[in-house]
Amino acid sequence: MSKRFFLKNGNSLQADLTAQGVADIDDIAVNPADNESLWALTCSRRKLATGSMSLCLASLAGPFSLSGCANTSGRNIFNDTLRPDIGFTPVPAAIGASVDTVTVPQGYTARAFYSWGDAVLEGSPAWQQDASNSAADQILQAGQNHDGMHFFPFSDAPNEHGLLVINHEYSNDTLHPSGPTVTTAADGSKQRPAQEVAKEQAAHGVSVIEIKRSDGQWQQVLPSRYNRRLSANTPMDISGPAAATDAMKTAQDPTGTRVLGTLNNCSMGVTPWGTYLTCEENWKNYFVNGDQEDWKKRPSHQRYGIAAGAHSHKYYWESVDERFDATFKPGLPYGGFVNEPNRFGWVVEFDPFDPSATPVKRTALGRLVREGCTCVQATDGSLAFYSGDDTRGEYVYKFVPDGKYDPSNPSANRRLLDSGTVYCAVYHADGSGEWRALVQGQNGLTAQRGFHTQADVLINLRGAADVVGATPMDRPEWVAVHPQSTDGYVALTNNDERGSTERQAVDAANPRADNHHGQILRWREHGQHPASLTFEWELFLLAGPTLSAPDAKNQIVPLEGDRFSCPDGLWFDRDGRLWIGTDYDELEEPYLGQGMNQLLCADPVTRQVRRFMTGPVGSEITGLTGTPDGTTLWFNVQHPGLSYPASDGKSRPRSTTVVVTKNDGGVIGT
Repeated sequence: MSKRFFLKNGNSLQADLTAQGVADIDDIAVNPADNESLWALTCSRRKLATGSMSLCLASLAGPFSLSGCANTSGRNIFNDTLRPDIGFTPVPAAIGASVDTVTVPQGYTARAFYSWGDAVLEGSPAWQQDASNSAADQILQAGQNHDGMHFFPFSDAPNEHGLLVINHEYSNDTLHPSGPTVTTAADGSKQRPAQEVAKEQAAHGVSVIEIKRSDGQWQQVLPSRYNRRLSANTPMDISGPAAATDAMKTAQDPTGTRVLGTLNNCSMGVTPWGTYLTCEENWKNYFVNGDQEDWKKRPSHQRYGIAAGAHSHKYYWESVDERFDATFKPGLPYGGFVNEPNRFGWVVEFDPFDPSATPVKRTALGRLVREGCTCVQATDGSLAFYSGDDTRGEYVYKFVPDGKYDPSNPSANRRLLDSGTVYCAVYHADGSGEWRALVQGQNGLTAQRGFHTQADVLINLRGAADVVGATPMDRPEWVAVHPQSTDGYVALTNNDERGSTERQAVDAANPRADNHHGQILRWREHGQHPASLTFEWELFLLAGPTLSAPDAKNQIVPLEGDRFSCPDGLWFDRDGRLWIGTDYDELEEPYLGQGMNQLLCADPVTRQVRRFMTGPVGSEITGLTGTPDGTTLWFNVQHPGLSYPASDGKSRPRSTTVVVTKNDGGVIGT
C-alpha cells in the first residue's frame, strides 16, 4: 500500500487532502474495538495459574523484552528450515533526493520492462509524455501504480514463455497533464470533470500481458489473444454466501450478483488450479455517505471508514458517477447505491488464460481492506488462504475452504472459494496462537450483535473479528509462505499509534510503541497443516535503523544485516529466499539515512538480510515474481518521484515493472 502522490506541476489531490487534515487517510485507524490486550490476557491467566502478578509486572517494567514471548521453552521450531544459497554482494543504500535509478548487484542486469501507458490491447496508441492520452486510450494501455504481480508459465516452455499479471492499485496526479481538476461547490462537495474521472477509472485494475524470452531478452508479445485489461468498470460476478442478499443489491443491480469493476488492487494470490486472486485494498476511500445520521446506523460504513460528509476521501468520483454516492436515496430501489460499498473489498478470481471469462468476487473469504490472499496446500489437498487487513490496529485472517483441491477435478476446484470458514488470528504472549472462527452463531456472532446471517459476518468481517477478540496488529501487509516448511510470514509495516491507547497497547507481537519501522512475524501451523486451529509464532525480525530479533533466550538483540524500514511486500522464491520490498517516506523523519526504498533478501534460518536493489526517490518496491527455474525476477517500482524510467530529469515518471537477470544466466540471489 502507498499513500504518496507525486506531481511536479499542477494541482494535487494530495495537497487537497492535506488541506483537510487527512494527508494519510489510508492509515487512519477505524477500529473502535476494545479487545483485551495480550498482556492483560497473559497476566490474567498467570494470576489464575500461579496466584502472582510479579512476572507480568516485570515484563512491563523498563525496556520491552521477550520474556513472555514466543517459544519461552527455548526451543526454536523454525530451525529445521533448509538454508537457501544467498551469494550476491549487497548494494549500498541510495541516499539523496536526486536518486532516479534502479541499482542491483554487480553481475546482474535490471531493465525497465512494462511501464504505465505501454500498449496492452490491439489498437493502443503510443503513451504521450504530456499525459494527453484520453480515457479511451488508457483502457488499452498499462494502468498506473503497478503492485501485486504473478508470472503464469506456459507448460511447453515454462521459463521462456508465459503471462504476466499485474495489479494497478490507484491513479496518481501525473495521470493528467496538469494534475486533476478539483472545484468546491457551495455545499462543500468536490466536483470533478467526467473525462478525468473516466481516465482514472481506466488506470485502475489489472493488466494481463503475454511475454516471451527471445535471444536472451524478455519481450512483450503484441498482439496477443491473452492480453487483457480489467478496470473500475469491468463487469464482474458476485458469488458465495453474500451474493444475492439484500445488502448486495443496488438500483443498478437488483439481483446483487453483478458489479462493475475492481478498485485499489494491491497485493494478490494464486490458486493451485491456476487462477489469479486480485485483492481490493483501500476501496473505502472512493465512497461517501452524505447523510451522517444514516451513516451512524450502518455499522459497516463506520467500521470500514466510509466518508460521512460532503465528499469521499479521495478522487471525488461521486460527483460524476452515482455508484460512488452511497447516500441512502429513499425514492430509488434498494436506496440507490447505499449498498455499493458492500460490493468492494473482496477477493476477485479470474483465469488469465481465458480472456473471455468473467471475473468473480468470492464473498466466502470475507470483506476487508485486503492486502493479499496467499495460498498454502497440504499433501491431502487441504488449503488455506492468508490475508492481512492493512490499517493500523487491524487483523490477520485465513480462509479454509470446505473442499479439498483435486487436480483431477478442475470443475470442482473452480467452486472451492465459494464455501469455507474465515478465521482471525489471536497471538498469545507465550508464543502460542489460535484461529478463531468467524461464523454466525459462534463466538458471540449473534443476531443481538447485528450478525443475523453469515452474509452479515462476511460483509462486516472487521466487526466480527472485533467481537471474537482478534489481536490488533501493526498494519498487516503481505503474507508469504515458505515453499518447503509452509511457515507463514506477515509484514507488519508500521504503526505510530502503537502504545497510544489501551486497545493498541504494546504487546508481544507488536512490541514497540510509536512503531515507525515495522516488523516481520512468522508462524507454524500445528502439525504443519493449513486447516489447523492453533499455531506457534515468533518475531522474525524488527526493522529500523538497527535490525533486531529475538535470541535463544527470547531477548531482543541486534541483528547483522542491511537495515531497512517498513517491510511491505514479501515473497519466497523456489529455494526459500525471503524477498522483502519496502515502502516508507525516505525523505521524512524518522527515515532519513535509511536510503531509498529497496528490495532485500533474507535467510529464514540465520535472519541475515542483504540489500539486493535500491529504487528511485519517491517509489515503493513491490510486486515480486519469477520464473520457475529462478533465473528471472520481476519487481515493480511504484510511483517514482522524478523521471524514472527515463531518468533524464524531465520526463513524466511512470510506475514500471523491472525485469532482472543474472549475467551468467544463473539463479537470482545466488
